[in-house]
Amino acid sequence: MTPTALPRDRRALLALGTCLLSFTVFWTAQRTAHVSMIDLMVYRAEGETVRGGGDLYALRATGAGLPATYPPFAALLFVPLALLGAGTARTLATAGNLVLLVAFAGLASRLVGHARVEGVWWVAAAAVWCEPVWTTLRYGQINLLIAVLVLWDLTRRPGHRWAGAGIGLAAAIKLTPALFAVFLLVAGVVARTGGRCGEPWLRHARGAAVVFAGATLSAAAVLPYDSWRFWTRVVFEAERAGLAEDTANQSLRGMLARLLHTPDPGLWWIAAATAVGAAGLAASAAAELRGSRPWAAVGCAATALLVSPVSWSHHWVWCVPMTMVLATRNRTAAVGAALVFCSYALWWVPHGSGRHELRQGGVELTLSALYGVTALFFLALTAARTGRAGTGTAGTGTARPGEARLGEARSGEARPRRRSQAVANE
Repeated sequence: MTPTALPRDRRALLALGTCLLSFTVFWTAQRTAHVSMIDLMVYRAEGETVRGGGDLYALRATGAGLPATYPPFAALLFVPLALLGAGTARTLATAGNLVLLVAFAGLASRLVGHARVEGVWWVAAAAVWCEPVWTTLRYGQINLLIAVLVLWDLTRRPGHRWAGAGIGLAAAIKLTPALFAVFLLVAGVVARTGGRCGEPWLRHARGAAVVFAGATLSAAAVLPYDSWRFWTRVVFEAERAGLAEDTANQSLRGMLARLLHTPDPGLWWIAAATAVGAAGLAASAAAELRGSRPWAAVGCAATALLVSPVSWSHHWVWCVPMTMVLATRNRTAAVGAALVFCSYALWWVPHGSGRHELRQGGVELTLSALYGVTALFFLALTAARTGRAGTGTAGTGTARPGEARLGEARSGEARPRRRSQAVANE
């Protein structure tokens, strides 16, 4: 008897058992590899620095000498980690990330309108093995927390009282999610310009801005010197995070650095990021105004990852909802995306000490650009779908996430080179 032929409760139990088995094998593999969870150790050091009243952005943590790169508000959230031993912190971080992965799978399923319990377990069981999720857990990163905050915000009913809270908090912890507030603002302005009511989107954007400002000002009240230093200096130091050409950097800046064989793509990156940012926001806002929240939300995430100066491979946990959204339209494209993010292909090229990425050839350049190319393909597909449907068929644009698409049938963060060296032998 196939799983689909089983009664629903038995299908759910089978899916749950498979997910628990997958997580157990993952946990065993991680422990066998003796991973250091180096980013978690940086977070822990940040919490200790805040507790001790030290200079947060003068911090160099772990044997790799990694700096703090997140806003001060994030460091305040890391203070409890300083109260835990390293081993306990690693265990709790792994368990917490696995719980967040299930929540992320559930929210992504809700986003695309397929939130059956057994489906959530199947998605989580498979997703833990894709490279972005695996690497997130390997380093003890917070990417799943950020993604869950954003998706929780975008999958609630329109006009809910906490609209914007998740996006605002995520942006206060790590700046990149602020683009979701910009996306909502653009959608609201375009709706109003077209003679429609743009207030739902504008209110959502305002909510995100208020929460972001509140969290940031709270951090400034507790850490005035660190806040001043971050917002006047550290935020502009893209090189602080690591080398642009590092194969793990899957943003446009990283792709261009490798393509042009230069550690600083300069104006080429600025021009490309501006063009892709504008096009990505336009495509996402158009999809949103058509009531296609799944394509809009993932399109905005893809845009943010592309235009950010540094988008390490573990930032791309958005590959999970991206693949699910593609599956509602084109299963071949979804399978292709899944293969990209589960192949670990970007690590097949020479990397590490010696700055090999500045000497890449055609095949190596292709392998080390797969995430970015997939995101560009997703944005192109989003724009093409919106163009075919036409913005005039949008209706109210306030359809709940997961509803049928209108007009269609229902279908720190820091990674310097020395950190790459530090984890290469894990």
